[in-house]
Amino acid sequence: MKRNSWLSFWSMFLEYLGGGLTLCIFWIQYSYGMHVIRIGGIFETLEESGVKHGNAEEEAFKFAVSTINRNRTLLPNTTLTYDIQRINIHDSFEASRKACDQLALGVVAIFGPSHSSSSNIVQSICNALEVPHVQVRWKHHPMDNKDSYYASFYPDYSSLSHAILDLVHFLKWKTATVVYDDNTGLIRLQELIMAPSRYSIRLKIRQLPIDAEDIRPLLKEMKRSREFRIIFDCPHTMVAHILKQSIAMGMMTEYYHFIFTTLDLYALDLEPYRYSGINITGFRILNIENPQVSSITEKWAIERLKSTPKSVSGLLDGIMTTDAALMYDAVHIVSVSYQRAPQMTVNALQCHRHKPWRFGGRFMNFIKEAQWDGLTGRIVFNKTSGLRTDFDLDIISLKEDGLQKVGTWNPADGLNITEIPRGRGMNVTDSLSNRSLIVTTILEEPYVMFKKSDKALYGNDRFEGYCIDLLKELASILGFTYEIRLVEDGKYGAQDDKGQWNGMVKELIEHKADLAVAPLTITYVREKVIDFSKPFMTMGISILYRKPNGTNNGVFSFLNPLSPDIWMYILLAYVGVSCVLFVIARFSPYEWYDAHPCNPGSDIVENNFTLLNSFWFGVGSLMQQGSELMPRALSTRIIGGIWWFFTLIIISSYTANLAAFLTVERMETAIDSPDDLAKQTKIEYGAVKDGATMTYFKKSKISTFEKMWAFMSSRPSALVKNNEEGIQRVLSADYALLMESTTVEYITQRNCNLTQIGGVIDSKAYGIGTPIGSPYRDRITFAILQLQEEGKLQILKYKWWQGSGCTDEEKKDATALGIQNIGGVFVVLAGGLVLSVFVAVAEFIYKLRKTAEREQRSFCSAMANEIRMSLTCKRRVKHKPQPPVMVKTDAVINMHTFNDRRLPGKDNMTCNTGLTPVFP
Repeated sequence: MKRNSWLSFWSMFLEYLGGGLTLCIFWIQYSYGMHVIRIGGIFETLEESGVKHGNAEEEAFKFAVSTINRNRTLLPNTTLTYDIQRINIHDSFEASRKACDQLALGVVAIFGPSHSSSSNIVQSICNALEVPHVQVRWKHHPMDNKDSYYASFYPDYSSLSHAILDLVHFLKWKTATVVYDDNTGLIRLQELIMAPSRYSIRLKIRQLPIDAEDIRPLLKEMKRSREFRIIFDCPHTMVAHILKQSIAMGMMTEYYHFIFTTLDLYALDLEPYRYSGINITGFRILNIENPQVSSITEKWAIERLKSTPKSVSGLLDGIMTTDAALMYDAVHIVSVSYQRAPQMTVNALQCHRHKPWRFGGRFMNFIKEAQWDGLTGRIVFNKTSGLRTDFDLDIISLKEDGLQKVGTWNPADGLNITEIPRGRGMNVTDSLSNRSLIVTTILEEPYVMFKKSDKALYGNDRFEGYCIDLLKELASILGFTYEIRLVEDGKYGAQDDKGQWNGMVKELIEHKADLAVAPLTITYVREKVIDFSKPFMTMGISILYRKPNGTNNGVFSFLNPLSPDIWMYILLAYVGVSCVLFVIARFSPYEWYDAHPCNPGSDIVENNFTLLNSFWFGVGSLMQQGSELMPRALSTRIIGGIWWFFTLIIISSYTANLAAFLTVERMETAIDSPDDLAKQTKIEYGAVKDGATMTYFKKSKISTFEKMWAFMSSRPSALVKNNEEGIQRVLSADYALLMESTTVEYITQRNCNLTQIGGVIDSKAYGIGTPIGSPYRDRITFAILQLQEEGKLQILKYKWWQGSGCTDEEKKDATALGIQNIGGVFVVLAGGLVLSVFVAVAEFIYKLRKTAEREQRSFCSAMANEIRMSLTCKRRVKHKPQPPVMVKTDAVINMHTFNDRRLPGKDNMTCNTGLTPVFP
């Protein structure tokens, strides 16, 4: 306590000493004919460690006066002096007394105080005595305010609100949360609060708690409500608390975007948050890009570091705040305005006499008309209200290199984003380098599996699989580290009837994970709530079913090599050929012969191809045993040759396929396609619950799939918890599992009892999921495309899919030959039959003409007689021509006539009878 008292004493002594020196300088300059003007400053006292001292505005006030007095070109014949009074915060009575004391000394303007209660009383006194009152902090003043002796250097609240609204509109925010400190914040943000009535934006308004030291309950509530876009309207001291406690609440991530309305964001120490990934945007009115401004702020920093201890409340050491810069500009504006009216005289004014300063109105007009390029850019006042409505703002954003200017705003041109990507910023590894990401996944062979090991494994070493290798490749390219976590509920992610999500999708929505690296299907409904990278694998939906048992060899299993259709066609061919052979043989004259060639007196001929014999001939040929019957005519021989060729092909095919049936059992599958599943109810089928396959059938408008979904939804047991449960059910019960074709391919390679039924139903793709708006999505996509072009994705798939699977011989089944296999031989047979008919007709006509000429009958009569005889279904039905009269003579037997009447198909011969044939 004693030490603090001594410090207070010496501080007051130095202050009085400074005032005495000022009076001495004033007296010397007055003696030499120089003008001296005095300005008054009323500032609230701050207390740190028990020591009261002035704030940054007071230091800037002194710094500006000192700078002006050193610059003789600004006020060549005038010296600027000041009177500083300190009051306690919110002590309006003391503020009024101090203001009256300064007016009694004769001041041309009063600066401060800042807080509204004290400022209002000082403003009333200045209005009464017509002395300009200058304010550098925000204060609510309507455009039609009647304080004609008031000038505010702080940007007008209405214009600032427009700037915030333009920024929100540029960022395309559809939802936002506004957090304000006190009720004045609602006034400052009135343009934004009224935006929902004009723009498609939904606002949620919250107020900071009274206990400003602990805002974690509010942050927790916003985090639980997934409010990622937040606008904070509070002083920079509160901003420092918000940023520190946001780290503790886990809100310093890429998914959050904070906009701070304070103009002192640049003055805060943001070094701890540069690499957190959070999006922080703010405004700055200090024109630090101007070299002259930079020079002044450097001098300020040097003097500030010498005179005051280290800064508190998260401010950078020696930094010039916006209030200090505005105070510096305000002192310069007052000085420049006085230079325009050097003949003004300053009178000592008394608060109780109510006698105003006669030059006050003129001087106030000079201030409102002044234009100056100061530390805070263009300074232009509204001549009516004295408010600063026209100004320039810098839009600043936190980058890895610190706060950077990304755009500008002014009331005339609006928002202009001028951010130019840095050269090295084009490298996709920058934003992910040295970042630690949370990766959610799900156990699914061969994508993610527990690694088998004799030792205890921890962390990421517990897992292996296709997705784990893919994650390693991505981390190697982009330079990030990761922590793998299994999804809590073991689900991929689906939406219930209330619109709530589960599984990995839910964890991404709630920002519990940064990436979802798993066989997560890209779907329309998921794409609306999360973002996906480019696909790393494409597939479709297929049917997994157990391989059917082989057919048991029955009594008639010898019929299996040929299909039932072929057996029926063979029977029809046999009947048809036998009948055609019978008909052709009876019509062909060359199939008739003398039954007794040694008895020339017989008048009947014989035909071996009766109906029964024709069928016997076909059977003998079909059994490859032959028969005693042999065709004689060309037409019947064509039929026989074609039939023998037919039987050769049929018997050879049957024998070859019979050997296959004896070595490989034929499989019979009850279902071959999704249509087969939909048409029956005996075999139960389903999919993984809350997966993409289930969602596909649930949303499908195809009649077959609608019918299948109706079946699955009507039976709760049809849906399984995961693929492993579904596979076990397929093996143990009469059940078919609908799942991704890539997984079916992997399973059938390793389990020969399972098979894929049918083809691929639709086309889908797997992608890496990220929370919506994630900055990682594009970089992950670039890395996947790089892996794809290098062929590493195919290498990974070959590594995990190819195994000691089933051989091709185990997968093949012997199938019965069908018409598509040996149908050509039936065509050849039919062609042969047609040819034989034409040949038989030719033979019939040729022989009939010869007979008609020999017997001297008409051709029609001979044809009618021949057809009648051919159609007679008896063995001896065809009469020969009348034989010649045989007489006994010693003469040489004249064989000429006999040779002309020889029987068809017989050689010329004579029997040893002693008779000579004589023809009448």
